Parts: sequence; C-alpha cells; structure tokens
Amino acid sequence: MKIAHFTNTFLPHVGGVARAVQTLLEDQRRARHRVLVVAPEFDEGPAPARIESSVVRIPAFTHFNDSDFSVSLPFATLLSERLADFRTDLIHTHHPFLLGDTALREASTRQVPIVFTHHTLYENYVHYLPVDGEAMAEFAADVATRFANRCTAVIAPSQSVSDLIRSRGVTVPVHVIPTGIDTQKIATGRSIQARDRWDLPARAPVIGHLGRFAAEKNLPYLAEAITLALKQLPLARALLIGDGPVRADLERIFKEGGVASRVVFTGKLGGAALRDACAAMTVFAFSSTSETQGLVLAEAMAAGAPVVALDASGVREVVVDGTNGHLLPADTPAARFAQTLTDLLGRRESLGRFRTAALATAAGFDRSRTSARMLDLYSRLIAERREQAAQQSPLEQAIKPMLDRIATEGHLIADKTGALVDALTSDATDDPARVSPPAASEA
Repeated sequence: MKIAHFTNTFLPHVGGVARAVQTLLEDQRRARHRVLVVAPEFDEGPAPARIESSVVRIPAFTHFNDSDFSVSLPFATLLSERLADFRTDLIHTHHPFLLGDTALREASTRQVPIVFTHHTLYENYVHYLPVDGEAMAEFAADVATRFANRCTAVIAPSQSVSDLIRSRGVTVPVHVIPTGIDTQKIATGRSIQARDRWDLPARAPVIGHLGRFAAEKNLPYLAEAITLALKQLPLARALLIGDGPVRADLERIFKEGGVASRVVFTGKLGGAALRDACAAMTVFAFSSTSETQGLVLAEAMAAGAPVVALDASGVREVVVDGTNGHLLPADTPAARFAQTLTDLLGRRESLGRFRTAALATAAGFDRSRTSARMLDLYSRLIAERREQAAQQSPLEQAIKPMLDRIATEGHLIADKTGALVDALTSDATDDPARVSPPAASEA
C-alpha cells in the first residue's frame, strides 16, 4: 500500500499526535508499505534522517499562540505534484483543520479513501485562540464532527471518544484503535541510572508524571496533590518529565508548599533517558481530564508503574480501579488524591500486585497489535473504494474527481460557516454534545 499521513504537528515536536504518527510511519514502513507524511516545518529543524526521508515539509507559523499546532502557508501546487508522483492509495489525516482540509481536498482529487483519527477534544484547547468562551468551544467540537462526516471512516483512540463523537453526530463508521506503544523498548529502562542522574535516593518512593505542562492538563491540581503527599512521606520524591507554559506555576506551588527541594523537573526527555526516568517511578500520577486516550498511562504501566488518575475519557480504558492503580472521580479533592498516593506507596504488597497487573495492561497496547489493526482497516477501505471505481463508466471515472473536488470546496466552506452560525446563535447553556450535523457523501 501507499499511505499518506497529514498532520499539523510532527517531529521534532514532542507530543501525543506527533508520536502517534511516528509510530504509524515506522510500523507501516517496517511492514514494507510506502509511507509519506505531510507536516509543517518547525523552528527546531527536521526529524532524524531515518524519519525525515519520508516527510514533505510545508512552510508554516509554528507553535501557534504557544500551542502544539502550526498554521500552514499556501503550498497547494507543490504538494499536489508530490502526491501525484506518490500515487497514494489512502490518506490518513490527524486533524480536522488546516492540513486536514488539504487532506480532504486531495482525497477527493485522488479518489482515495480518507481516514481521520480524532486524537484531540478540540473544545479543550480554545484558550489558545484569541477569542475564548463557550461559543468557540462549541464551534471547535462542531467543526470536528462535520469534518469527520466528510471522511470515509474515523479512528477513535478510545471507546470513550467513540461514544462521545457518536453522540455529537458522527455517522460514518468509527473504529476504536489506540496508538500503540513499544512495550519491549520501554521495559529496557534502568531505574538506577535515573536515580543517579537526578540524585534520587535508592529506596525513596518516586511519584512520577510525564507530559506537556499546559493549561488544559489540570496540573496545578496535581502539583497541590503531590505537595500534600510529599508532606506525608518524608522520604518520597517527585519526578516530573516535560515542559510547557505552566511550569513556573508548578514550581511556585511546590515552593510555597515547602517541598521544592524534593521535586525534580527533568525537562523534555527522549530515548534511553526517558525510559530510565519512567523506570524510576514507583507510582504514576495523572490529573488530566482532556485526553482522548491514555497513551502515557499505558507507557507508565509498561515501565511497571501503577497509576493514580482522575476518571475521564481515555483514562478509564487504561486504569482499572483496584487492579492496576486507582481511578478517582473527576471531582476528587486534591487532598483525597494525595491520600490515595500515600496509601498506595505505603502498601508494598498492593504495589507488587498492581505492578504485575499494570504490565499486563500495557501488553494490550503494544504497537504490534494496534498497527496490524490499522493496516487491516486500510486494506478493507482501499478494496471497497476500488470495487466502487470498477463499477463506474469511463466517463464517470474521468469527471468524478473534478466534481468531487468542487463539492469538497463547497463542503469545507459550508461546514465551517454552519458551525460558526450554530455556535453564535445557540444558548450558551446548551450542551455542545447536542450538535448533530448531517453526514455528507464520500469525499
């Protein structure tokens, strides 16, 4: 197969979507398929050479308003020529806007299936836009729903997301396929290396966290809970991996709580250093309620760390309360979250049992399984599209790409206009999940 991925964020940027696309690229090439990734340029430069050889870079304004997203610049002719030479069998887009719009246009022109992975709950990211509020959140959710219904199929990274987007009006087939993780590689982490590097006592229990330090991740809450836990556990340490705009707020909370000297901020990590740091964690703490999948939780479990987290989409598919960790109600006070951490760290028998269960859970997310499921879906969609094409007359085959491309341009304008009108005219107290745009014909 020849597969083209369209994404607004990719390596060297570090983030969930970038890692998901990288995993697909590597696994699909390993399975001897030809893969092309269309992604923005980044100030940090290209990806490693083994990855960059499969990437078409688009000029862009990167990290729009301190977000993970990039705003692409005009490039249609150049990209269209590259795709014509590549002759893709299927397009997989990872966003419903910017390069997502381009993916929809190219799918109609090339007459190939288009798959959309609903990685993100976009309404949780409207604070990155100049205009914030309920109307903008409803607009973001509606745009994603309308876009999904222009695609051949949608990938939901968790059952929670599948249920949510269906309730919002997605009517095309939805397939639940999480992003895979490399459990074998994660298991090579060396705890002693990380403890030596960051001066963590050999027997000190370590509360760990990994992720982008962003406003939507509910991290001040987590910092407060970790502070309270550290006060109850004089020997414990906290190891926080990542960086982002709210780091200063977290440092302030730890300083005011009198535990700053026992909290290590590693910054962004990758490769062996990241695996070593995860191996050093005794328990993983997670407070985000804006995830579409619990990828980082599965990775922590692959390193042997039970998880304490808040119940939310994506999280509940990974954390089984009382089995591989603790899943607390989303409105749990920080003090109770802290007590759960301290209770778990004080029970060695439970830690051992939870660790065994965590490793078993992680195995279910291994990339060998998830990538095989994705390729199987691709094969079926391509076969269906070719069967449809075989039933068309030569005249239909000649004119359909042009007609579909014209229709797609109209759909893109109409969908965004309709979403904006609905958002501006709806009652601010309405539930955004009520939005039910009609399904469209195939792209």
